Amino acid sequence: MATTAGGFHLFHHHRHKIEQPVTPSICAALSKQGHRFLTSVATTDDPATTARLIRKFVASSSKSVALDAISHLVSPSNASFSRLSPLAFPLYSTISRTSWFSWNAKLIADVIASLHKHQRFDEAQTLVSEVETKLGSRERELCNFYCNLIDSHSKHRSKQGIFDSYERINQLPSHSSSIYLKKRSYESIIGGLSVIDLPHEAETYMIEMKNKGLRPSVFEYRSLSYAYGRLGLFEDMKRVICLMEDEGFELDVVSSNMVISSLGSHNELKEMVSWLQRMKNSKIPFSIRTYNSVLNHCPTIMSIVEHPKGIKPTSLEALFHILKDDECILIQELVEPSVLAKSTELSCLELKLDLHGMHLGSAYLILLQWFDDVRMRYATNNEVIPNKVTVVCGAGKHSVIRGESPVKGLVKEMLIQMKSPLKIDRKNVGCFIAQGKVFINWLCQISSKT
Repeated sequence: MATTAGGFHLFHHHRHKIEQPVTPSICAALSKQGHRFLTSVATTDDPATTARLIRKFVASSSKSVALDAISHLVSPSNASFSRLSPLAFPLYSTISRTSWFSWNAKLIADVIASLHKHQRFDEAQTLVSEVETKLGSRERELCNFYCNLIDSHSKHRSKQGIFDSYERINQLPSHSSSIYLKKRSYESIIGGLSVIDLPHEAETYMIEMKNKGLRPSVFEYRSLSYAYGRLGLFEDMKRVICLMEDEGFELDVVSSNMVISSLGSHNELKEMVSWLQRMKNSKIPFSIRTYNSVLNHCPTIMSIVEHPKGIKPTSLEALFHILKDDECILIQELVEPSVLAKSTELSCLELKLDLHGMHLGSAYLILLQWFDDVRMRYATNNEVIPNKVTVVCGAGKHSVIRGESPVKGLVKEMLIQMKSPLKIDRKNVGCFIAQGKVFINWLCQISSKT
């Protein structure tokens, strides 16, 4: 996972998805085949050669490899091959003619938005016309396509693209009479403007929505409050949250994580402490994303995990000794046994810690918590020691550099420095394993030395 994520993927226009913390989205690593293809295309300026390379790549690639390549090409975070983004049009056209291709509104919206960003307006309009012809008079499907397009334009921070797509929805014949079309269009424009940091404009549409007798959903309130928060407009952020609660939507862990992330990005550590306390008082459970949202903004923690070869604190007690006052209070407030419990599995056969979903700071803190928890659990020798101990980090399939998991690298450095018996599993390189008795004995021995 990325370590600098301060925000959330909010705007996929499916309300149950408003949860992922990240700031500009990081494009997953290309497959080796996809990387070779883009590298070869980048070395030629001959249109005929480029067309031949595209045909050859699509013909020789599996569905997943081909779609992975075009998704990378149209991603707003595509830095390595950004100048090749206009090739999305011929690549998509070639892919769309394969036997395995199935039409996908989300993919074509991403392609159109990418072309629009690179001022390939004619090609973008060709694809829009293709969609309109395909969907014909199916207005709900057209509406959903344009909502996807607003989402895609927002990722590229295209205000004009957002408004153009919104206008297309408004021109649908039954828009004025369909509650569904009106609600979806408002949801999309509010979400899109929020994502490009225009919360005042977004709130204008929310007010208009209310004036037309339409009730905003929790999605719109979260989108708007988070947009204000990212800009440091905390009074407006809190005001929108109060409006959300007045409408009967309870404050939950998703909204709370957004607030914490916003406060952290502006170094408001004391306010973060207050918000964690509010969550506890309201019985809102912490999540791994709560940990991510807090720890991504703790300078001492981040300085430790970003330079793993220099890691010193290998216990919670040692960590608290080096934290600055505000950070120390914040981390003490954050440490929560229930979050660790959700990441841990225990049976007579295996003790497992799963670090999936954790950014570097969270993986570091959870690992320290786990060491303390396991040490105390087996200190009295009353517990049956499992046969095997496993720490799951992942093999880096979704990392920025494929096969290089930052969390795995961090854990490896920690275990080496601590002379731990946990070693990389030969059968699964995304895990560290050890015999149960050997691990517990080691843990108790290092405890007695500290």
